[in-house]
Amino acid sequence: MQIRKAERKKAKLRLGISAPSGAGKTYSSLNIAYGITGDWSKVGMIDTENGSGDLYAHLGDYSVIPIEAPFTPDKYIQAIKLFEDNGFDVIIIDSLSHAWAGEGGILDIQSAAAAASRSGNSYTAWREVTPKHNALVNTILQSKCHIICTMRAKTEYVQEKNDNGKTEIRKVGLAPIQRDGMEYEFTVMLDVALNHSASASKDRTGLFDGQYFKPGMDTGKKLLEWLETGAEVVKSDTLQVIKEKWEQLGFKEASMDAQLMKTYGSNQRNLTETSAQDFIAKLDGLLQTKLAESQQSATNEEEQSA
Repeated sequence: MQIRKAERKKAKLRLGISAPSGAGKTYSSLNIAYGITGDWSKVGMIDTENGSGDLYAHLGDYSVIPIEAPFTPDKYIQAIKLFEDNGFDVIIIDSLSHAWAGEGGILDIQSAAAAASRSGNSYTAWREVTPKHNALVNTILQSKCHIICTMRAKTEYVQEKNDNGKTEIRKVGLAPIQRDGMEYEFTVMLDVALNHSASASKDRTGLFDGQYFKPGMDTGKKLLEWLETGAEVVKSDTLQVIKEKWEQLGFKEASMDAQLMKTYGSNQRNLTETSAQDFIAKLDGLLQTKLAESQQSATNEEEQSA
C-alpha cells in the first residue's frame, strides 16, 4: 500500500446513451464515433437491433457485426474482441439492453437457472448468472478501444398541457433497460429525448453539465480532447519490454503487479508511460548487476580450477 499524488491519465471513452425508441440512439452514436476517430473505417458496430446498423451506411465506411438471439454475454464479448484484434478505434454496442432483457440475455439465463435448480430459488440462481454479466462489463471497461453503449429506455406516456392549453399525450424515456447501477460504469451517461435533445445524467468530464444539446460529431471531438488530456498510459510495447526483463531476472509475472503497486501505486493497466520507462531503467540496473555477478562467479570458478 502506498500514498501517491492523484494523476489524471489519458483514457478511452466509456459512453452510455439511453433513449426511447425513435430518439436516435444509433445515428447519434455513429456521429459521436466519427467525431472521435475522423475515420469511418475505424468505427465498428455490434448490431442487435435487427439490422438498424446498416440503415446509416450512407454516412461512411464503418463495419458491423450483427448479433441475433440468443443475446448471451459471450456473444458480445467475442464481438468486442474481434473488433479489438482487427484494429478498430471505436466500438458501438447497439444495444446493450439485449444482453440484459433480450431473448437469451441475462434475465432469461437467470430464469432458466432458477427453474433448473431443485429449490427453484431465483436469488440463488444469480450466483451462476452474475459472473456472466460481470465478465461482459469487465470486457467493456478493460477494452483498448473507445466504447459507446446504447440502451433502450423504459418508456411511459404522460399527459401534459400544450401552449394552447390542450391536453397532449407524450412519450418519455425513463431508466435504461439494463442492470440497476450500470450507468455508474460509464465516463458519461447521456439521456436522449424524442426531440433528439440530450442531457448528461452522469458526467465525469464536466463538459455537458447542465446542458441540453443534440449529440453529434462535435460531441465526439470534445470528448476526445478531454480524454487525450493527461499523462500517457503505458504502451503495449513498453509493457512487453517490462515483462521480458522481469522474466530475465527470474521473477514470475504474477508478482509484477505487486511490485508496480509498491513502487508506483499502479498496476500494469493503470501505469503511465513515464513510470514504465523509469521501471525499465531500474530493471536494466538489476540485470547489469546480475550479469556482473554471473561474470565474477565464472571468473572465480576459473581461478579455483587453475
